Amino acid sequence: MKSTVKFNNQAQADFFNTLRKRVNQHFKENNITRFGNKEIIGKSIILLGAYLGSYAAILIFNISAWFFLPLTIIMGVAMAGIGMSVMHDAMHGSFSKNTTVNKYMGRTLNFLGGSSFIWNIQHNVLHHTYTNIHGMDDDIETKVIVRLCKHAPIKHFYRYQHFYVFIAYGLMTLLMLASDFIKLFKYHKKGILEKQKVRISHEYAKMGVYKAFYLFMMLAIPLLVTSLVWWQVLIGFLIIHLTAGYILSIVFQMAHIVEGAEQPIPDSEGTIQNAWAVHQLLTTANFSRENRLLNWYVGGLNFQIEHHLFPNICHVHYRRLSKIVEQTAAEFQLPYNLKPTFGHALQSHFRVLKALGREPELQSS
Repeated sequence: MKSTVKFNNQAQADFFNTLRKRVNQHFKENNITRFGNKEIIGKSIILLGAYLGSYAAILIFNISAWFFLPLTIIMGVAMAGIGMSVMHDAMHGSFSKNTTVNKYMGRTLNFLGGSSFIWNIQHNVLHHTYTNIHGMDDDIETKVIVRLCKHAPIKHFYRYQHFYVFIAYGLMTLLMLASDFIKLFKYHKKGILEKQKVRISHEYAKMGVYKAFYLFMMLAIPLLVTSLVWWQVLIGFLIIHLTAGYILSIVFQMAHIVEGAEQPIPDSEGTIQNAWAVHQLLTTANFSRENRLLNWYVGGLNFQIEHHLFPNICHVHYRRLSKIVEQTAAEFQLPYNLKPTFGHALQSHFRVLKALGREPELQSS
């Protein structure tokens, strides 16, 4: 696998040029900004309020386990929502036209156990550039017990992954507490940190401080100021992460590991024989486009096609833009991979996992 990948198909350039003009015209005609609006501000207040409010209630009120456990579930749901609807847009620079606001809203991830620095490399630099390309996109990298790419080596136990993976998905954010350190070293070895003009020792120190503060806040403070015993605090901590991890994993996988989402590989010269924008159409899927409640909660991640084509546009605009993208794709005879409901997307993901676990290569049906 080449260390870099190029996209090359000049014949397809007209698609994105036409689409970009139409999207720009949409914002101009409606006199609206591509950044966030009152909707994302209100959403941020609700989600951050639910997370911090539940945490404060646990610390302030001498609550029983009957109330403690529901509050941890609320924190998990809010934690996932913050990641999808607040941090995500901020890290793409689309939450606000104010770069300082984007900077600090993006750093909310550091106070949820993650690393905004690692996330930026894995998501913005690698995933959005090299979507679904084996060896380049970390999001489809085989995760020891889960095979997500048809070009990855296959092992016998993967044949059961479409069953056990739905349990493993809940571990996503828990594993992130340690895996961020491993990824930092990996990106250092690949020379990515050098391109980012940062020192690995400096980033290790920052990450260590953030994660230590997070663990102190989530484990030590409840033990110090409440009547909860250690195992109750630990169970609550696990519930928060299992809830958030499960939600985030399912939503993320239904955008790229579903039927119709391709996993192309570059040729011997490291070239993908499609223009970048067409590559995004071929490797990405939407789901449940008409479900406004789901769209509100997942931050437009059910509009992944629009997001991958226009990551610098806030997700609050994607529902309207989707009709423009779908129409333009049809005019250029390009696919627009839409799963009508959440259930359809989940079933499609299940079938792909099953196929990836049983065959060296994912066969078309």
